[in-house]
Amino acid sequence: MLLMATAMPSVAQSSYKSQVWCSDNGDGTFTNPVINADYSDPDVCEANGEYYMTASSFQCIPGLPILHSKDLVNWEIIGYAIQNELEPTSEFDKPSHGNGVWAPSIRFHNGEFYIYWGDPDYGVFMVKTKDPAGTWEKPVCVIPGKGMIDTTPLWDEDGRCYLVNGWANSRAHFNSQLSVRELSKDGTKAISNPVIVFDGTRNGNFTTEGPKFYKKDGYYYIMCPAGGVEHGWQLAMRSKSPYGPYEHKTVLAQGSTKINGPHQGAWVHTPQGEDWFLHFQDRGAYGRVVWLEPVTWKSGWPAMGEKIKGVCGQPVLKYRKPKTTGNVAICNPVESDEFNEPRLGLQWQWHANYKQTYGMPTPYGFMRLFSYKLSKDYKSLWEAPNLLLQKLPAQNFTATTKVRLGARSDKQFGGIVMMGLDYSALIVQRVGNEFQLQQRTCLKADKGKAETITPIMNFKPTDKDEIDYKPAIYADIYLRMVVKDGKLNFFYSMNGKTFKPCGTEFTLREGKWIGAKMGFTCEEPMSNSSTMAQLDVDWFRVTK
Repeated sequence: MLLMATAMPSVAQSSYKSQVWCSDNGDGTFTNPVINADYSDPDVCEANGEYYMTASSFQCIPGLPILHSKDLVNWEIIGYAIQNELEPTSEFDKPSHGNGVWAPSIRFHNGEFYIYWGDPDYGVFMVKTKDPAGTWEKPVCVIPGKGMIDTTPLWDEDGRCYLVNGWANSRAHFNSQLSVRELSKDGTKAISNPVIVFDGTRNGNFTTEGPKFYKKDGYYYIMCPAGGVEHGWQLAMRSKSPYGPYEHKTVLAQGSTKINGPHQGAWVHTPQGEDWFLHFQDRGAYGRVVWLEPVTWKSGWPAMGEKIKGVCGQPVLKYRKPKTTGNVAICNPVESDEFNEPRLGLQWQWHANYKQTYGMPTPYGFMRLFSYKLSKDYKSLWEAPNLLLQKLPAQNFTATTKVRLGARSDKQFGGIVMMGLDYSALIVQRVGNEFQLQQRTCLKADKGKAETITPIMNFKPTDKDEIDYKPAIYADIYLRMVVKDGKLNFFYSMNGKTFKPCGTEFTLREGKWIGAKMGFTCEEPMSNSSTMAQLDVDWFRVTK
């Protein structure tokens, strides 16, 4: 890989250790996955002995998460490359489910970090920075057009830049083919037409996509998945020219393991001389989690994993950690949030472009969400852009929150939600001068089906305003979701000590190209009311 070292500040490693999943075993080994959360289509680059990851974020904002590691096992979220909105805003001000940022690549070149991605509807985009934990420049449209996805640049020794990409059949009306073209040396525009360098339909490698571009020992390598998300395998191909022709081999497959579809990710060569591969595994409703595999080069081919036959290996479950200089603290992406800082925690994303009226942090130890006025034809939360959500951190966990709903108008509501193509929410709604605890569930929300509302109990307000203009009544309540093996059960408490089960069990389901996500909703029906409800979230804690 072509990486040019330059002086840049080191990112401090945090020490947050998840109660529900930690890959580092503390004895020099790790257990896969290294990140047990939906970081779909991960890509990684190395810079000055440290590692930076990004992943698909689709329509969620902030977008393009940036994660940092010193050993490829312990990861923390340090920021986002896209802050408040995707363009065009006419598309992404609403939840444009499954669209937006697809399969990005991250590279370090001439002292700057670059991320490229394909928006299947609008073209190839690039964003860059000198500080991956800081502010990234405004995205640049490198190639406008439909259908181009899964883009990766390669800067050659002579400074020329090439770009490889796949194609989305849903837009281009063909797929399983990879193209290479030349970009300007600054990577901002195409200066040649594309050349098809690989056609998976001709050799059994259907759904060839997600290519990553590298150079090693005089060979150009394209590493990419084939065979589909759930049941596919990892290919490597090589040529003496960026335009091919390329020979190819399968270098990672499920083998005798239970690890389905191990593919699509990043080859990393470490300063210690080791080679590793990070990839995803699809876990249905939980999304695509991140695995780490050792890489052994055999006759110029990157054999991945263990029990290698020829140049094809299978995933490892437990393995020694990569070599590092010095000890690396155990850390995981943060899940719990006390909301004690006047900024939103990095684990949270909105379900569409952010608007200030969706909510803001405060310096008073809580996050305040405002109600969003739903459409007159409202059927489900599938239309709500103001959902504040985060990824699921493990297969089994408990998430508990303390909230206060302040409602000024009838039928305003707020609470917690497990969001996906199907969803279920435990919310409090104002009904007259009281509150009602409800479970709201929708099956096939993506197909326009309406949610069902199940009342659980009615209760009196715990507080009220004394002002004359649209006085609010308040509901203080603790809400809990318990997830185990793909099933969700809700609980509530009025005192934070005794929790009562409520509602019916719900089966988690993934979203559009993303895993199910958990978090908060605060909404109100379409009306002439000019006052918003507010949901004050005191804390959100993820435990066993």
